[in-house]
Amino acid sequence: MTTTADPWAYAWWLMSRAAGVTAFALASVAVLMGLMMAGRWARRPGAGRALFVAHQHAALGALIAIAVHALTLLADPWLHPGVAGVAVPLAIAYRPAATALGIVAGYGAALLGLTYYARRWIGRRRWRQAHRATIVVWALGAGHALTAGSDASTPWMRAILLAMAAPIAALFLARVLGARRPVRRPRQTTDAGTAPAG
Repeated sequence: MTTTADPWAYAWWLMSRAAGVTAFALASVAVLMGLMMAGRWARRPGAGRALFVAHQHAALGALIAIAVHALTLLADPWLHPGVAGVAVPLAIAYRPAATALGIVAGYGAALLGLTYYARRWIGRRRWRQAHRATIVVWALGAGHALTAGSDASTPWMRAILLAMAAPIAALFLARVLGARRPVRRPRQTTDAGTAPAG
């Protein structure tokens, strides 16, 4: 006599994992588009608007996927994390440190994403300064994806992480190096026979 495993015994776990991978992929696209907007790509005709739309849609999609990732995990009969397990860092017994990275990243993504709609009150300059923390939030999410899931060490998951991380790292490095490069000022010229002010 053979018994067939009930697919619903692990369906919620699979849905949560799928939503988590989707969230990371969309967040990576949002970060990538943001870095491209900050670079020379946005200066091309029509590119700025297209990048902004892709950035905004990917960011909103990532927030929705993060919520689905947490909510479907609540229904998992094996893990059974409870509300505190998916909402409070280190409250869950399953890989608490790795899970905490994801919880903090989720809060950070929600906070930074929603500040876009509060620019009028916080000011554009402060909003831009806060938005620089996006790369930190993304790195926390990447750390969560690498350490929390049961499939984190599989080749396909590593391939997804590498495909997302490589262009982001390259653009971020170019952005940092470009910001540190001194700006050349045009040389001041004086009229003939006029001594420069000193």
